[in-house]
Amino acid sequence: MATPSGIVRFPGAGCVVEFMQGNRPQIAWVMEEQGGRLRLFLPNRRETKLAAARLLPWAGPRYDGERSRDDMVALLEEHRQRRDTREADIQPLELWEMVQGEVEQASVEWFAELLGETPGVDEVAAMGRALLGCKTHFKFHPPDFEVYDAAKVEARMVEMEAARVREALVEAGQAFIKVLWDVHCRRRTMPLPSSSEMPPAEVAERLATLLRTRMADPDDHDSDSVWKQVTKGLPDDAHMPLHLAAAWGIVPVHHNFWMDRAGYAPGDEWAIDHVDEIDALMKRVEALREPLVDGTFISIDSSTTRDIDDAFDISPSPEGGWILRLVLASPVTGWDFDGPLDRAVLRRATSIYLPERSHHMMPETLGTDAYSLLAGQDRPALLVTFDIAPDGSLRSTTPATGWVRLAANLTYTECEACLTGEGDAGRAAPHADRLALADALARVRQQLRVAAGAVIIERDDPKVTLEGEGCAVKVHVAPPDETPRAQLLVSEMMILANAAIASWGAERGITLLHRTQDVGIPREYAGVWNQPHDIARVVKALAPAHLEPVAKPHAGIAVPAYSPVTSPLRRYPDLVNEAQVIHYLTHGTPRWSREEVEAMLPLLGARLDAAGQVQRFRPRYWKLFYIRQQGDKAWHEAVVTEENDAFVTISLPEVQIFVRGRRSTFGDKVYPGQHFNVRLGKVHPLNNEIQIVDAMEG
Repeated sequence: MATPSGIVRFPGAGCVVEFMQGNRPQIAWVMEEQGGRLRLFLPNRRETKLAAARLLPWAGPRYDGERSRDDMVALLEEHRQRRDTREADIQPLELWEMVQGEVEQASVEWFAELLGETPGVDEVAAMGRALLGCKTHFKFHPPDFEVYDAAKVEARMVEMEAARVREALVEAGQAFIKVLWDVHCRRRTMPLPSSSEMPPAEVAERLATLLRTRMADPDDHDSDSVWKQVTKGLPDDAHMPLHLAAAWGIVPVHHNFWMDRAGYAPGDEWAIDHVDEIDALMKRVEALREPLVDGTFISIDSSTTRDIDDAFDISPSPEGGWILRLVLASPVTGWDFDGPLDRAVLRRATSIYLPERSHHMMPETLGTDAYSLLAGQDRPALLVTFDIAPDGSLRSTTPATGWVRLAANLTYTECEACLTGEGDAGRAAPHADRLALADALARVRQQLRVAAGAVIIERDDPKVTLEGEGCAVKVHVAPPDETPRAQLLVSEMMILANAAIASWGAERGITLLHRTQDVGIPREYAGVWNQPHDIARVVKALAPAHLEPVAKPHAGIAVPAYSPVTSPLRRYPDLVNEAQVIHYLTHGTPRWSREEVEAMLPLLGARLDAAGQVQRFRPRYWKLFYIRQQGDKAWHEAVVTEENDAFVTISLPEVQIFVRGRRSTFGDKVYPGQHFNVRLGKVHPLNNEIQIVDAMEG
């Protein structure tokens, strides 16, 4: 038998070579070479063709003479075993420790020579295999190997671990995801925790995280590849993560995924991380206590309100008109702006009120207790005194700080009964004179605003309540309490205060956050609108209001500037504005410059928009669920708000939502304001889908 050669630079017939196949070197025998193309014989006795450029740079040895297939198989197996044995003895990490920092790149022969012997072709091949297998420390750049530095090695190890985790997640998670889908589709029941169908604990944890990530952000780039792999073969459903998570039980039925997408922590559990800061804050507030301001202050809210942030006292003005003293809760007192708690509250941006529960901007310890204007409790406050002329115009605005104790927390229902003389006035009765003065002021103020072009929409949402939980939940919809005068009383005071503070701040060069709507509105749209078709018509003329640090008109409210300050427990812009006012009162300068206020807007605006999505879509979900519970045989009152040649839009006064249907369903003569009774079907609350299946004129 002829003696084999060593490493061969230009392999031809009879040469042992290796090439990459399936991420591992594959040994082969060259049977023929022609024009850079090789015909190879493999250990499994099959043949393949390969470009010479794909060979690994340790070809050899080469055997002369003809060889039988059995001989070739035996020789290939001999070299394979020898290379496997040599490779097992090589410690690539020790080798990396030896060479890193000395060279950036070297040939495989150079590495093999480091072992202290004259390497043969099998030793060189073994070294090449070992370096190829250590992807965290070496990178193959044919024909050499790059030596990673320590920083690159650390990064590569993180990448490799992430890849390992992804592979394990896909391998074990794909089958389980299909199980969950079948559970959701009610084709089977959930397997027991001990079942072999359940994924390993590590995989289960990562799958749960993946589902939560996709619920919160369906377009999440980092998880997109894994998600597509684990859900391969399943239908394209926009709410797939929610369905799977609910089937698994990691979120409840009717889970509020809008909160996930908004990044808004539900309830009050988030405040646990700030317990120490809250305790320190409450001690600071107590240390700032002052003598109480004289006055009989009362608040008016719904019966369920716990975060009470405004109250008032009112008396006749000696010059004619009214002296209104408005009290605003002062969470600014003792507040550490830019502290961890403040940053958490900023991310919440606003309170969210839903049929299932309320989610407060402030920790409940503060927002519904320590800072809330609870009757009989001493509280820090921003007090604003308004001197108002008989025609409703403002003569002066005087803000101050102080501590107050409210005489009563009244409800809209009690105050309405007191104002109309119908029903039980209850706790409002002793304050009848104040309520009468405030009622008169509210009527004059509204008339003044309408004369200035205000567009006032009166559209009260129904009371939506839930009974039961999970699959057994039942939605109830009831008309709102009829309290128009009491609500007008409060709303006009709040508009007066926000507009007056805006003007007061502008006169002193204080940068405040303003709600602006600087557009022209047709004069004929001024007035009070309460019919669905009228509301739909005038709303089209009202551009969305914007939050900005410049005093501009708010056309819909008909005021030259509007700075929200009356709800500092519920809205972060109000908290900012209150802080600016109080800092000016106590230090002579605002807390923040215009540039600093402007810098708040990108994050604050984004957070308000996110929370607004929750407040808009979640109640609609329950209203649609209510309609579905009624069934498609139930008839619902409807009012046409818009029509064209193809479609008709109706308002459903019972639930205060709009639905569009084909004009052919309504007949030939359709006009805004027309009353119909409609049947509704194909209601899918999660997808925000509803169809009008029948209509007859009411």
